[in-house]
Amino acid sequence: MKNFFKSFPDSAKELKSLRCVTFAAMFTAMAIALGYVTNIQFGNTVRIGFSFLAKDFSSYLLGPVVGGIIGGLVDVITFVMKPTGPFFPGFTLNAVLTGVIMGAFLYHRPVKLSRVLAARAVNAVVVNLILNTLWLSILWGDSFFMLLPARALKQVVMLPIETMMLYSVMKAAEAAGLLKMFRSSRRTSGYPDGK
Repeated sequence: MKNFFKSFPDSAKELKSLRCVTFAAMFTAMAIALGYVTNIQFGNTVRIGFSFLAKDFSSYLLGPVVGGIIGGLVDVITFVMKPTGPFFPGFTLNAVLTGVIMGAFLYHRPVKLSRVLAARAVNAVVVNLILNTLWLSILWGDSFFMLLPARALKQVVMLPIETMMLYSVMKAAEAAGLLKMFRSSRRTSGYPDGK
């Protein structure tokens, strides 16, 4: 539990680093690009996309504070560049919450499938299923409980897929030495070593 609370000030300190700002800009651009290339829309209420990979990996690498900022930026920039409906601040809040949740679970922690699954599951239930469904019901005037079954089915199907994809990306980055390189640069600049 101590690591959970420590992850927020440590992540906020990351913002002082030029490397963090550079990585954050890169992940923001990657998430926007992935959103354009991979989004599949089913009506007004169900959308499948893979921009979560860039956003969640940034939360893992840079923490919940930076991950939340990146999530909010991606949501607003994507809407400005290519609106797919009316702007609704609830979705921006969800994007920020996703970054915070993923960072709180993954930042400064070893890569484990169970941890990635737990982070994705909490996000799937709290943000994707409950909050997104609530915002859609407010926005389109449909009943929350009418929208819930299709959205729940999507979460059940996508949870293992998204978990395995994110876990694979994190393990590949770890195997390539990216995390070690990033953390060693933080040590030399006086930032937390990620342990």
